[in-house]
Amino acid sequence: MTDSESRLERTEAALSHLEHQYDQLNAVVVEQGKLLERLRKQVERLSESIEAQEMDRIRNTNTKPPHYSV
Repeated sequence: MTDSESRLERTEAALSHLEHQYDQLNAVVVEQGKLLERLRKQVERLSESIEAQEMDRIRNTNTKPPHYSV
């Protein structure tokens, strides 16, 4: 085996290793993207729920003036 063949084999092995790492990292990034989207939706729902609760609290604590009692 010549020096250039040995270098080519090492380069191919390194490239194969890098491709494997790339695929693993890509899978992690995709999974994190899905998790981030689920968390974003959950925060949005919680925010809407808290806002609705706050509005209910405000409505319940505001008493109507006596002349509104009809």
